[in-house]
Formats: sequence, structure tokens, C-alpha cells
Amino acid sequence: MVSNIIKALNTPQTPAETCAQDVQNALRVTAIELDGLAALRLALEGELGLRLSQVVDLLYRSSGRLIITGMGKSGHIGRKLAATFASTGMPAHFVHPADASHGDLGIIRAEDVVMALSWSGESAELSDIVAYTRRYHVPLIAITSQADSALGRAADLALVLPEMPEACPHGLAPTTSTTAELVLGDALAICLLSRRNFSSHDFRQLHPGGTLGVKLRQVRDLMHAGEDVPLVPRDSLLTAAIFEMTSKRFGVTGIVDEAGALIGVLSDGDLRRAFEAGFYDRPAAEVMSRDPKTIAPEALAEQALGRLNALRITCLFVIEDGKPAGIITVHDLLQAGVT
Repeated sequence: MVSNIIKALNTPQTPAETCAQDVQNALRVTAIELDGLAALRLALEGELGLRLSQVVDLLYRSSGRLIITGMGKSGHIGRKLAATFASTGMPAHFVHPADASHGDLGIIRAEDVVMALSWSGESAELSDIVAYTRRYHVPLIAITSQADSALGRAADLALVLPEMPEACPHGLAPTTSTTAELVLGDALAICLLSRRNFSSHDFRQLHPGGTLGVKLRQVRDLMHAGEDVPLVPRDSLLTAAIFEMTSKRFGVTGIVDEAGALIGVLSDGDLRRAFEAGFYDRPAAEVMSRDPKTIAPEALAEQALGRLNALRITCLFVIEDGKPAGIITVHDLLQAGVT
């Protein structure tokens, strides 16, 4: 595989030896960071896991926001984590330590929780925001590798990351350390999401735009409803069912009983089989398929497309309170951008 990559990249501007060195460096970095994550996973099976659960409990019980802070590369990780928490139901903001020292401490309220990221735990820039949390009794969470650091000692709860080498050959550029901070922060966010039973519907309310927003749309948002739904009563003849199928142009019609419940579906395939057996105008219920494929209106559009693909059919009746409320087709989903 590596040789194929080198061959593809081997141009007059990039000699094969240089390509090989680049690939080997990339593989070395990947291996070192994977080892770091393995150490993190092992730590989570012990004391770190217990501390993580305590942090999740603190955030779960909080009535305020999560204020995340960090300096340098840890600050960049903090910004990402604030976005992740906010998008999964926990109001969160990132506050830069320098801005905090010049007025942004006013953002922090007594009911909030502050989370500070610092690998060494000795970032001098964090001193003002840490002191503020101590003065006003704002809960402080630390993510650091040094329990006995200034940050680790000051924190109410310290998530102490295990020792791990940086992937930088000089051991200087934050690489493995920031990956570990990111993964631990993601773990906190997902644990909190699970604790709160944050559903796909909740997720959709916070992600209305882009491809994700499309996938999270519900079937009820895309289905045909009302008079557009092809339906005939149980005692309808085939001619009436065929007329309903052709007028509504879905290639199918539902058969409903006296209470309006869907009891079967008549499709093009059912009609072909009826003609092969010798057509005569009999009740549609005699030739219908008695196992109609359905979906709930609150199901996600992506789930509907997956079900259609798995069943190898083109449409589903949407059932609400036991009765057909609509119909959705693969064309509706594709046209909406669901893939």
C-alpha cells in the first residue's frame, strides 16, 4: 500500500526517497498518537473513569453553562469542545484567558461550570480565571496531565491524563497531548448526551442546516398527505383501485378497513399477477399484499431511505395512530438531498 502511494506521488518535483520519508513520518505520528489513545483508554478503566463520571454528574446537575478555557493549542481544542457541547444540548462558551483578564470574566455566572485545559497545568495565563472561580465558588474542572500542578490543585475535579510522548520528533509541538484532550472532551460530551437522553429529534433542532440537517429531517416533513395519499376502501373493486393508482401516480394504493386502518397494499406487481391469473373485476382486497411496508411520521428521513433500500421498494405508507397519514417515496427523499 505504501509503495502504491509513493508511486502515485513520485514526480520530478518529489523524488521517491522524499515521498517514502513523508509516508514513514506520517505512519510514525499515527502510531505514537494511537499509543497515546491506548494509554487514555487504559486510564479510563481506572481512576480517570471514576473522575469522568463525577464530572458528567456535575454537568448534568448544573443549571448554568459550561465555560471552557485554555491557552495555545489547548485553547484551540477548547473551542472545538465548546462547539461540541453546545451542539449536543449543553450550553457552552469558550473564553480566552487573556480576554477573561480584560473583562470577559463578567461572562461567568455563579451557576456556571468552568473547564480549563492545560497539559502542564502551569499556564500562567489561566491564573486570573482560576482565581475568579475560587473567589466566587464557581465549580472548576481541570483537564491536565499533572495532578500536582497549580491547575490540578485548584480544581474541584481534575481529569488527569496519563503520560504520553508527543509525536513531534523534538517532543515539543503539542500533538499527542492535544489529541488526548480532544478525545477526553468528546467522551464527556457524549456521556452527558446519553445521561440526558438527548435524542435525534433534539439533535435536529440544533442542526437545521447543511447535509446533517437534511438527514435529520423527519418523514412528516417530506411525506405526501391528505388527498394526495392513494387509498381505497376494503370492498373496492380492482377497477376503482387501478383508477386510484393511476390518478395519484405512486404506482400503489393502500387498502383500508371500515375504521380507516391500513390492511394491505395493491402494487403494480400485484396487478401483474392478477392479470396473469386471468383478469376480472373482483374485490381489490383479494389480490392485495397483506403485509404493507410502513414507517412512522417521526422517523428520520435517512431511516426512511435506508428502509426503502433494504426492502427494495419505492414507497412507504406513513402510519400514525394506526391509520395512514401519508406516503413517502424514494424520489421525495433523493430530491430533498437525503443520500
